[in-house]
Amino acid sequence: VQLQASGGGLVQPGGSLRLSCVVSGRTISGYTMAWFRQAPGKAREFVAAISGSGLSDLYRDSVRGRFTITRDNDKNTMWVRMDTLKPEDTAAYYCGIQSKPGVWGGASSRSWQEYDYWGQGTLVTVSS
Repeated sequence: VQLQASGGGLVQPGGSLRLSCVVSGRTISGYTMAWFRQAPGKAREFVAAISGSGLSDLYRDSVRGRFTITRDNDKNTMWVRMDTLKPEDTAAYYCGIQSKPGVWGGASSRSWQEYDYWGQGTLVTVSS
């Protein structure tokens, strides 16, 4: 299973970006996926997760209302649309997928240890 994240870049505060995560080697249908991020000198933190069906999602408080996570199981792809970006959103963003189907909600969706496969990360820099 391979994940390819893309879409990062330099954006001014208040701007928008859309990150993509394309999965190969297995269908993503039924498997929870998520975005995490890691800023320099900080621990990896949860950003957003989406259930295997795409019908449910979770967000960390600081991005709720600004970020939108979506997926297309037919395209084996997940996205996160990031609006009203702030300097504190600057980080490397990683996409991950769980290996057990149908697991959703609570701590299991917010913990990076519950994700078994990861993309290489795409850098988002929010700066004027």
